[in-house]
Amino acid sequence: MPDSLPQTLYATFAAKIDAALGALEMEGALPPGSDRASVSVEPPRDPAHGDLSTNAAMVLAREAKTNPRALAEKIVAKLEGDPLVSSAEIVGPGFINLRLSDANWLHELSAIERLGGDYGRSARGHDRRVNIEYVSANPTGPMHMGHCRGAVVGDALAALLEFAGHQVVREYYVNDAGSQVQTLARSVHLRYREALGEAVGAIPEGLYPGDYLVPVGQALAAEFGGRYAAAPEGEWLDLFRERAVAAMMAMIRSDLALLGIVHNVFASEAELQRAGKPEAAEAWLREHDLVYDGVLEAPKGKTLEDWEAVELPLFRSTSFGDDQDRPIRKSDGSWTYFGADLAYHMQKAEGVDAMIDIWGADHAGTVKRIKAAVAALGEGGGQNGRGPIPFDVKLVQMVQLLRDGEPVKMSKRSGSFVTLADVVEEVGKDVVRFTMLTRKPEAQMEFDFAKVVEASKDNPVFYVQYAHARIRSTLRKAGAEGLGPDAGALDRLGADELALVKLAAQFPRAVEAAAEAREPHRIAFYLYDLAAGFHAFWNMGNDDPAKRIIRLEEPALTGARLFLAERVAQVIRNGLGILGVQAVEEL
Repeated sequence: MPDSLPQTLYATFAAKIDAALGALEMEGALPPGSDRASVSVEPPRDPAHGDLSTNAAMVLAREAKTNPRALAEKIVAKLEGDPLVSSAEIVGPGFINLRLSDANWLHELSAIERLGGDYGRSARGHDRRVNIEYVSANPTGPMHMGHCRGAVVGDALAALLEFAGHQVVREYYVNDAGSQVQTLARSVHLRYREALGEAVGAIPEGLYPGDYLVPVGQALAAEFGGRYAAAPEGEWLDLFRERAVAAMMAMIRSDLALLGIVHNVFASEAELQRAGKPEAAEAWLREHDLVYDGVLEAPKGKTLEDWEAVELPLFRSTSFGDDQDRPIRKSDGSWTYFGADLAYHMQKAEGVDAMIDIWGADHAGTVKRIKAAVAALGEGGGQNGRGPIPFDVKLVQMVQLLRDGEPVKMSKRSGSFVTLADVVEEVGKDVVRFTMLTRKPEAQMEFDFAKVVEASKDNPVFYVQYAHARIRSTLRKAGAEGLGPDAGALDRLGADELALVKLAAQFPRAVEAAAEAREPHRIAFYLYDLAAGFHAFWNMGNDDPAKRIIRLEEPALTGARLFLAERVAQVIRNGLGILGVQAVEEL
């Protein structure tokens, strides 16, 4: 964000409170260098309590060696003389509630106009580089709705962190070294023989049955003819695996593009292993005494007769909060999934300041061990001499697909699931993306094809889009009457209009709070509240003609209300942009 962009209201008052605290330090009421990191400036939960609230006195009272109310009185004394502060009140044990003059809110409307698409953009990320790994579906078929929610959450989080001042690497980890891709190769070989005219019959149990492999087999038949039809598996398995994975990844990229999702990096597990990264990781961990050779305890329920103790290289994950140490290799010397994953995270950590993984909820059991592994990378100054790297795992629950309340049947094309492409084709990208963010990712979700396109307040997608479309329609109607937005008479706006301004002005703080919590769904929640505020304001005009936005007999007031409406539309566009959703002109 350019340094010349003006501060928005929350940043302005955060600076004022910081200046007041600095003055108190100069006077000796606060010790020099007091830790202000936890001081916040927020809207009160109840708007009746004021416009802004700060916990400054609560946070700093102990350092000041006084009680919070006594410190709050000194802070209030510094703020009361500010012409932009109408009143400052101490409530409860020491919170400070501020009421701001109307001039603040009118100034904020002008700030929204000046900043446009940059309104709400923040530099709080300080250009820190964050790696977000999301989707990472096995390359064995098209994307399905089980992948969709994590894909949207990860992509919206990436956009949110960029909007809040981070550099973001969007990464996809291609699991192309496991047994599942060997099965894929065998499934493709069957389709290859089928393309050559062989009657293959029913797809054998254990192979992938979907029709999406038919064109892959046909392409191989066109390229190689019958060369590998009866050849031993060892002659074609690796070749067919590579070609099949490439075809599946092309399909996955295409499916993700339907949602507007493009990754910066596709990291291959097979390439990771060919490059010797797991061996390098093991060597580094042994050097730091984080891997040792030991014997695992017998699994619960196993007896000595059916359990053979084998010495394996074990990672000391119990030193980092895990419930047992974890093997990084199997008894045959091949890498465990955890061992390969550990090496992958070591690779990802190079050159980034933080890492975030978006996983399905079915991976909950592996969170503790991979967090232990990443924590270990910070031991002894860290693998790059930078110490521990902040790492977070976001778990995303599956989505249950319904149609009028009934479970949706599987797709013929996939053979076992509903494809993402089918869903996007039916309801559209914007509906899918917004809907995936209407609940916290860890909460269960139902996606009912009938409800997500319903034109009602109960459908958040429609409700937010309708607010923007309604504003744009109003501006077009006013333009036909020769009227347009005008900031010259903003002092004509009353309490009802200012309440809407205050909602719009919360957007920059909503962005920062969502980015700090790594929760993009907060933006969807905020947009719903802003849309509700606008619809409520609009509906006042249905009951009282004096409240209507367009009043031909009062062009100055109409201009001011249109200016307000246009600014609300701008905030909605900015929020939807973070979510990857288009703001429509009409519905």
